[in-house]
Amino acid sequence: MTARHDSGAPWIWRQRRIVRIWTFVALLLLRLWWDQQSWVNRGPNRKERRRRRQRRRAQWLLQELISMGPTFIKLGQLLSARPDVLPPDYVAQLSKLQDRVPAFPFSLARQLLREELGERLNQVVSIEETPLGSASLAQVHGARLADGRAVVLKLQRPNLDRLFRLDLEVMQQVAQLLQRHPRWGRGRNWPGLALQCRRVLLRELDFGLEAEYAARFRQQFADDPMVRVPAVVWELCSRRVLCLDYVPGLKITDRQGLLERGLNPREVASRGLGSYLRQLVIFGFFHADPHPGNLAVAQDGGLIYYDFGMMGTVSPLLRSRIRRMVTYAASRDAAGLTEELQRVGLLAKGIDLGPVRRLVRLMLKEVLTPPFSSHVLEKLSGDIYDLVYGQPFRLPPDLIFVLRALSTFEGVGRALDPDFTLVDIAKPYLIPLMNSQDKDSKGAGAKVFLSGLSRQAAEVGSHALGLPRRLDESLARLEQGDLQVQVRSGDSERILRRLVLAQQSSGQAILLGALAIVAAILSTSLSASPWLAVLPLVAMVPVVKGWLQTNLRLRREERLPGG
Repeated sequence: MTARHDSGAPWIWRQRRIVRIWTFVALLLLRLWWDQQSWVNRGPNRKERRRRRQRRRAQWLLQELISMGPTFIKLGQLLSARPDVLPPDYVAQLSKLQDRVPAFPFSLARQLLREELGERLNQVVSIEETPLGSASLAQVHGARLADGRAVVLKLQRPNLDRLFRLDLEVMQQVAQLLQRHPRWGRGRNWPGLALQCRRVLLRELDFGLEAEYAARFRQQFADDPMVRVPAVVWELCSRRVLCLDYVPGLKITDRQGLLERGLNPREVASRGLGSYLRQLVIFGFFHADPHPGNLAVAQDGGLIYYDFGMMGTVSPLLRSRIRRMVTYAASRDAAGLTEELQRVGLLAKGIDLGPVRRLVRLMLKEVLTPPFSSHVLEKLSGDIYDLVYGQPFRLPPDLIFVLRALSTFEGVGRALDPDFTLVDIAKPYLIPLMNSQDKDSKGAGAKVFLSGLSRQAAEVGSHALGLPRRLDESLARLEQGDLQVQVRSGDSERILRRLVLAQQSSGQAILLGALAIVAAILSTSLSASPWLAVLPLVAMVPVVKGWLQTNLRLRREERLPGG
């Protein structure tokens, strides 16, 4: 951080904050390293014990992030969209992170309004001193304007910009340190991730940008009276103040309240999911944090969206990729879907696609086989998170935000209606996505889809006709010795490792015996000094250590499956 960012920050406060951050990072890395050691998880039920330990670690991380303050609460929310960075249990805990913190005094709120709005504050005739809600970045107060309009004022916490810049500067240093690590830095771009987090978080501090997001989001649903987005009061907005219309509603997960108002919970759930799919499929601009606290239901059953600080976009390129993936998924082509994942860069080149293909096939069967599971996306998310962490491929953050948001809607739907199924409701939106086209394509979407199917059929026919010739050529090359077939046997490799370890153990045991004999001879020899017997005993110490390590590895190999 440069001096111009922290000229008003006391030196002692800065140093304490830096030490606090580095201590937290060191403890986190130490716990992650410890959990990955094979000798920590030995014994019966090691997988379950490892999972329980990870859950405890994840709960610790959640509490630490909350205690570290606004920057780290937001970092936790961003990391919950990166299952390639943290283990699945950590991601599951962070996805529940709700930034509810105590409110700051109303005197500071009034001072902020005077600094940001100046004379424009005269338009506000009354402000409720007790905030409607308080989060890590801001708190919200109800207010009334001179024309009688009911509004809400979102006020940024004091000194938040200074705190964010200091914290993010330290985290950039942490990222550079991780990148230099030979194992933790392999296959990852920690400085790039830190830079992305910095860009997202500093953008979220600009309430003027959030006002633009809210206006754009409201315009998307201008023709849908059953989706409500609060209007922006532009003359009362600034970088640290956001003013929106007050649109009250019932929390979307309050099933009993919906029933008391005569509303159908299933229709409410379907309306929520439908509105989100429209954001993805039609508009390409979506709410990236649609947790139940940001969704409400109006008196007539209309859906209300709040909080537009985190928004995502689906680029035309990503939309085209998703369309092809959906097409492969609809035809249950696991191989084609896996290859498409690799073509678009989500899978690294040269990796073994077998495990990925098997998982994709299982997921497609789970999702597309009736009767549809009521929590299929939750299980699907878990499978993907287990697959992604520590593997040589990465999922774009926007896709993870989409998956997490859909999972949230699925959870809300199940809370409102036990028979709620995401797949049934999503079908009408996925079919247009399959048939849609890029802007530079020609012809109707249906024609493009049919022509694609015809092209695929022609390719299959061509491959089928050429199969006998290719098979004959391969057999001829095999007979001539030009074609080599490599066979990998896991059992053979495991047996070979055991033989090598057993040989090492035997050699070390023989050496130990020889040293013991030499020590005994020297200790009983009349011509030699008795202290010479200590030398073989000292030489035995590293040999004993190596022998114990070799036998531990040998026992671990014997416990492996298939042994």
